[in-house]
Order: sequence, then structure tokens, then C-alpha cells
Amino acid sequence: MTLTRCLLALVVGLGTWAAPSLVSAQSADPAKSAEWANVRKALEKYQDPVVALRDGYFSSVLCVQDDAGAGMGIHFVNRALFGPTVDAMKPQILLYVPVGDKLQLIGAEWFVPLATGVKERPSLFGQAFDGPMEGHPPTQPAALHHYDLHVWLFKPNPAGFFSAFNPSVKCPKGEYTHTADPIKPVAHR
Repeated sequence: MTLTRCLLALVVGLGTWAAPSLVSAQSADPAKSAEWANVRKALEKYQDPVVALRDGYFSSVLCVQDDAGAGMGIHFVNRALFGPTVDAMKPQILLYVPVGDKLQLIGAEWFVPLATGVKERPSLFGQAFDGPMEGHPPTQPAALHHYDLHVWLFKPNPAGFFSAFNPSVKCPKGEYTHTADPIKPVAHR
């Protein structure tokens, strides 16, 4: 075999070996996956919070942030969707942030209370939920032990697509902004 053929074989071999790595690196960003793009498209109608209200989502009023000022926003909760399983196209909670005199949809949260009889940690498109944990007063009783999964579908999150708090979400100063207590894990019995 000539030197040229050896080099060509080496280059082709390396290209074949490197191509799957390149593909998996590109698909590693869940925000760009086809599954989450479909969910985003299904939830676009909730850009108008009045549509969310008509579909059974009710505002918790408070804009939630952590002690570092990263926000979750205002939770619109649909308790009729609580159950031991989740539907990717029907999150139990929609997340909004005040922008001027309007609310902007920024993400969603799938929420599974332990009291529904869930047997194991839920997951969605291969992403395991956080928890179990206590509820988050004052919008939830501490006894509302649950799993949850925050997904930043409409506002990029520098902390990660599935991170609970988003540093680029800011709640306005005032009496309707609430700083959340740290998450309190509980056992799933």
C-alpha cells in the first residue's frame, strides 16, 4: 500500500470515528431536540395568559426567585392535570415573568405529587425529575411532597435547560415577589 493510500485510509477512518461524536455533541442540547420543539409548539398558545386561564391554569400571584435573585417567575397551576403520570404536551404549571404591564411565557413545570400514588421518580424524554421534595410555602403547603421538572422552553437559561431557577429571569421589586426557601428533600416511601 502506498503512503498516499495509507494516509487516505487513516483520514477516512478518523472521519468515520469522529462523525458520531459530532452528531451526539450537536444533539446533546435538549433545547434543540425535536421532542422539546414539539412541546414548545404545543404550548405557544399560552403566550396569552388569558388562554391559560380559560384552559384551567390559575395564577399563584407571587413571582418566585431564589436568594441570589435568579427567578422562576409566576406559576400558573392546573390542578386538574395532577396525577402519577405526565403528558409532555400538558404541563401542570406554566411559568410567566412580568415584562412591563404584560406577562411573558418563559417555561413550564411538570409536577407530580407523591399523594397521587406515583411509584418511582418520573422522567420526561429521558430527563429525570427533581425530588422528591417538600412543597414550597406560601404557594404550596410544605406537606405537598412532590417531584418536579422545570423546562425553560421560551427563555434561555444560562444555568441549564432543566435548572429550577433562571438567572436571566428577574422578578420586580415589591410585595408580590417571594424569595423561595431552599429545597427540602424528602424520602419517597
